[in-house]
Amino acid sequence: MEKLPKIGIPIIIVAIILIIVLAKSAVTIGSGEAGVLYKTFDNGVVTDQPPLGEGFHIIAPWNKVIVYSVRQQELFEKMKVLSSNGLEIQIDASAWYLPVYNDLGNLHQTIGENYLQRVIQPAIRSAARSVVGRYTPEQLYSSKRDAIQDEIFLETKKILEKQYVQLNEILVRDVTLPNTIKDAIERKLKQEQESLEYEFRLVTAAKEAEKVIIDAKGKAESNRILSASLTDKILQDKGIEATIKLAESPNSKVIVIGSGESGLPIILGNQ
Repeated sequence: MEKLPKIGIPIIIVAIILIIVLAKSAVTIGSGEAGVLYKTFDNGVVTDQPPLGEGFHIIAPWNKVIVYSVRQQELFEKMKVLSSNGLEIQIDASAWYLPVYNDLGNLHQTIGENYLQRVIQPAIRSAARSVVGRYTPEQLYSSKRDAIQDEIFLETKKILEKQYVQLNEILVRDVTLPNTIKDAIERKLKQEQESLEYEFRLVTAAKEAEKVIIDAKGKAESNRILSASLTDKILQDKGIEATIKLAESPNSKVIVIGSGESGLPIILGNQ
């Protein structure tokens, strides 16, 4: 009975050591995450192998695993930049990004866990300053918002090309101008709209007037042709036809007393 405690103590010690070793050796990678393995006695960060994927892993207790999120993440950024004429413009933008999975070791070794602050944010700000500086406030306020969004995305992506991160999209959510500039632009746009509307009314009125003139000319030409075709002979023939029809009527009394200067008969008749 006296020997049992002496045997039990080493067993307890070994069990505690095994638990500690197992706790340090067991690593669980969660959903949407990946782990970078750091080998303390073997050249540090592992860059020539894929990162540890989701699930349970056993590593040497003296090594470490740095866990990264590999899901798409979103960055909201408010930037104050200068337009082409030196006016300060505020841009509200968001960026969708994630680390390149197979280059996670290189990312950790060269940039580190704070890669968002070290490379992504500076790249977006630099691209925004460069792009917005090519446009006037009027262009940014009206027709060029989609254009600057695409240009900022392309320039940022080019900067991040060798930084082991993937940029999926940049969205320009709002462009804020100084109130005085905004009011001036709105007045100018309103005046331009009114001017276009006035020009449209003028063009419409001119087309209506041209249509009336064309119709009048057509009617005048028709009357001219009709008048030219009514010769004395035609008028005489028409008068004879009318006289015959009147004479054939049972209720009419027709007296022909001769012809007028035009050569047509003068007809007196009553019902």
